[in-house]
Amino acid sequence: MKLDIITSRFVYFAISWVLFLISCFFIFFGNLNLWIDMTWGSQNEFSYTNYQLDLAEVSEIAQTQRQNINKDSNAINTVNIYKITGENTFVVEAWISNTLTDIESEDYKVALRDNLKKEYANLWDITLSRYTNIGASFGDYIRNTARLTLIIAIIAIAAYIAYTFSWTVWGITSLSFAAITIITLFHDVVISTGLYIITSYIYPQFQIDTFFITALLTILGYSINDTIVIFDRIRSNLQEFGGKWKVLSEIINMSVNETMTRSIYTSLTIAFVLLCIIIFGPESITGFTLTMLYGTIIGTFSSVFIASPLLYEFHKKTILTVYQKKELRTDEDKMVV
Repeated sequence: MKLDIITSRFVYFAISWVLFLISCFFIFFGNLNLWIDMTWGSQNEFSYTNYQLDLAEVSEIAQTQRQNINKDSNAINTVNIYKITGENTFVVEAWISNTLTDIESEDYKVALRDNLKKEYANLWDITLSRYTNIGASFGDYIRNTARLTLIIAIIAIAAYIAYTFSWTVWGITSLSFAAITIITLFHDVVISTGLYIITSYIYPQFQIDTFFITALLTILGYSINDTIVIFDRIRSNLQEFGGKWKVLSEIINMSVNETMTRSIYTSLTIAFVLLCIIIFGPESITGFTLTMLYGTIIGTFSSVFIASPLLYEFHKKTILTVYQKKELRTDEDKMVV
């Protein structure tokens, strides 16, 4: 069974727009579940040996200490407690108000750390094994660097596509391939981010951190790989059938169907591996893995159902010509002055 991608393109565009708008809403208006490396706060990691962990009990102590510290101010916005899977360890994360100076926020972080250390020691054999402190300036640096890195990566990939797909057939400019690359990669990053944020509402352990940014950059590499395979087949078929007995819509549909099996099998293989890592892998990289899973699904969808129809929209009025190989000039062809 062969799909007519071009005829049904507006259905795919509608699905994409709905997902994109929902994602934008949660990105700009939702409550982002940022880890402390994306903001300012502290992470207190506690270890135990004989204690039978009761998360409700340790959470109540942490919330009580937060309230005690916040009697005269609202210095500590949020406290989050979770257990590290496979280890006798639990973590208390605290987010500090951005209205405080670095010195003031440091005082509150240290106060919370020392109070928790004392209270948990009285409870059982619980000791502080690691303390991480992130300042406001570092958090701002991480966020700004993440945005800049994503933008540079998308532009660099688009420039590479523009160069690679130059001289396809007359009238099909390589700039259209580059523009579609920017659109689809931006589409993949936004929707993957939106789905991840929605998931973080249900499962708070999925936080936006440096692993999440790394996953987005990895998605760019995977998504463009799938798109290049389809674009390359379109280019090949344009050069073979352009200006002869096939129109652009037929060439694009044929190219997509020729690469469909490869795209689906590759994506399913990657998705299966990522799903296994989420279920059986270490908890520290579940956020990275889930983002990659979303990116794999959305990237495959955009490569097949968005990028190719967009190429048709860009050139549906273009009259295809017979492909002529670019000729290299010899010394005899050069004009002598």
